Amino acid sequence: MLTLRGADVRVGARLLLAGISFHIAPGDRIGLVGRNGAGKSTLMKILAGRERPAAGDLVVTGSVGHLAQDPRAADPAATVTDRILSARGLDRAVRDLRAAETALAGASATDLDRAMAAYARADAEFQTRGGYGAEAEAARVAAGLGLPDRVLDRPVGELSGGQRRRVELARILYSRHDTLLLDEPTNHLDADSVDWLRGFLAGHPGGLVLVSHDTDLLAATVNRVFHLDPHRAALDVHNTGWPAYLAQRAADDRRRARERANAERKASALRTQADRMRAHVATATAAKNMARRADRMLAALEPARRGDKVARIRLPEPAPCGRTPLGAVSLTKAYGTHQVLTGVDLAVDRGSRLVVLGHNGAGKSTLLKLLAGHEQPDSGRVVPGHGLRLGYFAQEHDTLDPARTVRENLAGTAPHLTDGEVRQVLGAFLFGGDDADKPAGVLSGGEKTRLSLAGLVHSGANVLLLDEPTNNLDPASRAEVLTAVSAYPGAIVMVTHDPAAVEALRPERVLLLPDGDEDLWSADYGDLVARE
Repeated sequence: MLTLRGADVRVGARLLLAGISFHIAPGDRIGLVGRNGAGKSTLMKILAGRERPAAGDLVVTGSVGHLAQDPRAADPAATVTDRILSARGLDRAVRDLRAAETALAGASATDLDRAMAAYARADAEFQTRGGYGAEAEAARVAAGLGLPDRVLDRPVGELSGGQRRRVELARILYSRHDTLLLDEPTNHLDADSVDWLRGFLAGHPGGLVLVSHDTDLLAATVNRVFHLDPHRAALDVHNTGWPAYLAQRAADDRRRARERANAERKASALRTQADRMRAHVATATAAKNMARRADRMLAALEPARRGDKVARIRLPEPAPCGRTPLGAVSLTKAYGTHQVLTGVDLAVDRGSRLVVLGHNGAGKSTLLKLLAGHEQPDSGRVVPGHGLRLGYFAQEHDTLDPARTVRENLAGTAPHLTDGEVRQVLGAFLFGGDDADKPAGVLSGGEKTRLSLAGLVHSGANVLLLDEPTNNLDPASRAEVLTAVSAYPGAIVMVTHDPAAVEALRPERVLLLPDGDEDLWSADYGDLVARE
């Protein structure tokens, strides 16, 4: 189905993977894993045919469906139903059938035969593509991913970012492609939708390549693991499921450690003996040979697995401000005919912590965009308090300019920093060397998250608006973000589906959307976090 031969994968001048080869057959469910920036998303784009490898060949048999981390291809005017049906060309068939029905109903006696023939052709095409059963299947997939009936007839452009991603995932799953390439499919999914997705993928008969930091999904789904090692520009293939892969890696690490300790002990003894023998002319040659043997002994060892660098993420020291640096009065916002927010009031006190909960499409991201000034309310107003300095993290990374380099994006966010200081901050967030000069548009989702967070470091923000700050992050980077959130002394308004993020936040209050009801936080609300 998919065969990659001798492929090199590059981002700009940087070689990520060298000479990799593998085959994906029906029934292969592959977990593609590695640190942020290791090349997972780039490799997925190559497998999807959206990019070419720097060297090597890709052979594709059958159809391929690709869910990118940032799917923005949909026509915003298309309805949700039409977007999903378009995966099989059924949207055109439905439109043609409806047009033929209308023409038949209004046909005169002289045009009746022609209208009936046109209707028969349209109906035959509709049935060929699956007919009403296919429409019902599309609705079932949408429901499984948490898209309620009320949104199916709405334009895609009116949906929230999380809902749009669910639509694209529904479209890919509905397509019946032979091979599915899914890059972080659980982003923006609630727990029920993730459970449904696990069941769907377990029953998929074709090939599957899955990029995910959701270890429960990997454990339940994959039967092979491909690990990308950027230190060696290599791809390690493990023909096991996820639990066996983890056990095998741990066993390999222990074996390497034992072998290295034994070899170093023997090499040390040989060198000590060689040092004694060098003092005598008769044994000097033997001493050199002994030292060479010690060197060969160490050179023959498998290289020790290098520890991955972790960005040392810290949030800004908040500037002084008044008692209530941010407020909102009667915020109302609609997209087209869909009312998202109605009369939402909010007061964010200095150092307070607020979590915003609600189902996808309830207006959580919209609220943060209004508070950040990235959108304007239809009515009501945002009230900046004395000394307010906002820091905004957008889940879709809207604050980044994809055409500007990593360095230019950070310099634009923190214009008071010198070029040397900008590069120092970027280095702390693992953008070293040439990485600072590549366009932000080529970054992976996790790298975009790190760059967006880097922009907050020297902002002096005393109120942070964080919209899903742990999405796309590998476990080590996610842990750093959670630690930074826990230690930040300023005010935070957070939108998240991540229970661990809420635990780190330690919220005092909760705002429930779309109704805009505010309450003191209690453990009872914890069950809603992953379910919304």
